[in-house]
Amino acid sequence: MAERFSGVHWMLATPFKEDESLDTGSIPNLMDRAKQSGCRGVVCLGVTGEVARMTDRERSLVVKAVVENADVIPVTVGTTAAGTAAAVENSLEAERLGAAAVMVSAPVMGKPNDNALFTHYARIADAVSIPIVVQDYPRTSGVNMSPEFIARLAENIPAAQYLKLEDPPTPPKISAIRKLIGDKMGIFGGLGGVFLLEELARGSAGAMTGFAYPEMMVQVVELCLKGDQDRAEDIFDAYLPLVRYEQQLGLGLAIRKETLRRRGVIASAKLRAPGPSMTPADHDDLTRLVKRLEKRLEELG
Repeated sequence: MAERFSGVHWMLATPFKEDESLDTGSIPNLMDRAKQSGCRGVVCLGVTGEVARMTDRERSLVVKAVVENADVIPVTVGTTAAGTAAAVENSLEAERLGAAAVMVSAPVMGKPNDNALFTHYARIADAVSIPIVVQDYPRTSGVNMSPEFIARLAENIPAAQYLKLEDPPTPPKISAIRKLIGDKMGIFGGLGGVFLLEELARGSAGAMTGFAYPEMMVQVVELCLKGDQDRAEDIFDAYLPLVRYEQQLGLGLAIRKETLRRRGVIASAKLRAPGPSMTPADHDDLTRLVKRLEKRLEELG
């Protein structure tokens, strides 16, 4: 039986060249950074992986490249689709290519219905033999999952083993879910890691997010597990201005990819159209924040 997911599972940005073609050559660098940072897994083809702007062939190429460079760390693949049949097909393809789990958000529904959504997840679970990460992200899906509904999934669909919780306020929702089902479902925070400390305190298993400094999240999780809360908070606070800056709606992914480019992880910060681009002033802000971070880390030692 596979080891239960915990710790930091880094959400991978999808690298593109300046002409917007897929840059699979940067994927080994992304995977090396994940492993060197101590990540316990990676997730590809999520919302911040620009999956909606990719063809089916490109999605398969990304999964193949990520799995080939994963070594021993598990790869979760986003397989969300507008309909159940497509989500099942995507999930089967991900499993065939070597995914350790699939991540599935609720499909956009004209009138959300718990029974229809339950059936959606049940059909995916019946089709694959790997775990499902249920993504609770109403900002993109338009579907709100109550703690009671999430508990229903966990109690009735054995494959629904994990939850990526992105429905703020996340700490009280973790507490509500834990009260209903204990630790039956592993809960991971997202949203760029903004609430990482509070989520861990409420019982999260870690984080599934793509913040450009995964080593920070790994360090914070490990310090919290050791009971060194003060040091964890000091480290997190040092990075907080960058965490916050990266969370700007409409611009955050451009900032994240530019940070990864500056760190030598990807060759280009290009987003596919109609994705945004940073202005010279945005670049200046990022430079200032990175310098501030470096100074603060020196002070912390």
